[in-house]
Amino acid sequence: MNWNKHCYRVGSHSESRDDLPAQPDELDKFIAASRKRIEPWLSAVFQAEHLNLMVGSGFTTAIGCMAGAVATGMAKVTFGTVYDAAIDAHAEAGAKTMNRGPANIEDQFRSALALLEGLAVIDAAKATKLKIAVETQLSAFLASLLKSESGISTGRDEPSREKAKAALQSFLLSFASRAASRERLHVFTTNYDRLIEHGCDLAGLRSIDRFVGALNPIFRASRVEVDVHYNPPGIRGEPRFMEGVLRITKLHGSLDWFFDKDERRIHRKGIPFGAPTNHTDVPKNPVDTVMIYPNAAKDVETTQYPYAELFRDFAAAVCRPNAVVVTYGYGFGDDHVNRVLLDMLTIPSTHLVIVAYEAEDRLKGFCAKTRDAQVSLLVGSHFADLSTLVENYLPKPALDSITGRLTELLKNRPVDHMPPDPAAAAAPGGVPF
Repeated sequence: MNWNKHCYRVGSHSESRDDLPAQPDELDKFIAASRKRIEPWLSAVFQAEHLNLMVGSGFTTAIGCMAGAVATGMAKVTFGTVYDAAIDAHAEAGAKTMNRGPANIEDQFRSALALLEGLAVIDAAKATKLKIAVETQLSAFLASLLKSESGISTGRDEPSREKAKAALQSFLLSFASRAASRERLHVFTTNYDRLIEHGCDLAGLRSIDRFVGALNPIFRASRVEVDVHYNPPGIRGEPRFMEGVLRITKLHGSLDWFFDKDERRIHRKGIPFGAPTNHTDVPKNPVDTVMIYPNAAKDVETTQYPYAELFRDFAAAVCRPNAVVVTYGYGFGDDHVNRVLLDMLTIPSTHLVIVAYEAEDRLKGFCAKTRDAQVSLLVGSHFADLSTLVENYLPKPALDSITGRLTELLKNRPVDHMPPDPAAAAAPGGVPF
């Protein structure tokens, strides 16, 4: 694969180039030619028995840019303690171990929380001071997440908001509009925001997760394969699956998850999308309550509650024959996620589709461990642009049945009864089809 600025690989065909055509007509021709290769391939891939979507922070960034909102930054912060140098050194070492490049705020939180655990054993006073500093930065991080959500929902102006909402719904519907007889789409995300849930609300999609309850949803460790059915009119005792249903698993937790120390249970609070930071349910002491999961540096961290259940769901969903995973906005910086994806690709009938804004070293390193035949690539600012992707390259499964019936009708209809082709009739010397 030639990792130029804009490149794609679907099946046995690949193309790579540094610059797109400058003229609009030439650009349209390039898009049309690429679409003829990409859209049919993705349509076939999306019809796999098990379809999964993996969404990273790049998805929130893409929607935020369309709406005119500022996405949450992952830059390093300063805690203002005597332990800052040790925290940063430990965070850098952890990021290097995971081959993720420079450390970010998640690595710092992981290191600071590990230090907090140790100080609580030997010096309660010092632990209290560090806890206050960590809570200050965690509260600021939560505020930035809520601000990003608010920016997406309110938007820069109405056209930008509507464009972002349309792209969000179209993106999700391209994956979720599967025949009800097929297994449900399973969406996995490493994000803490609720953009996926917001998109499901806008599109009228029903989501299923591990939380049970209406007034006070509780995370249930037992995996119950609940689903949504309906009874067709005139048929008794033969329920059918409803359309527009998907499953959601948030691998790193969510900003509205809370751990109740007394009950030893995880609850989900009803924090509105884009709520103000002074909302009553936004935690004042996030270290003790909010479920934020920094990147794991050791396998043991992914075995703690509730992440054992979440990663078990992830592995069970993707590591089976005829499974497909599509990633968008995921930077391949989490070893515990990459390991599951690589395990999946040891099964010959599985496939991975990667949509990335640029070919970073982490992506190249991951692809070097895979077989080309099992990985499709759409890389670059052109192919990963959400508007371009939705409008030109993603299939429209909701229309597949109509298109299929139309094709069958035209194939079986006699030529004499075919409708005339306007393009052929308008051409010089053209004859009707």
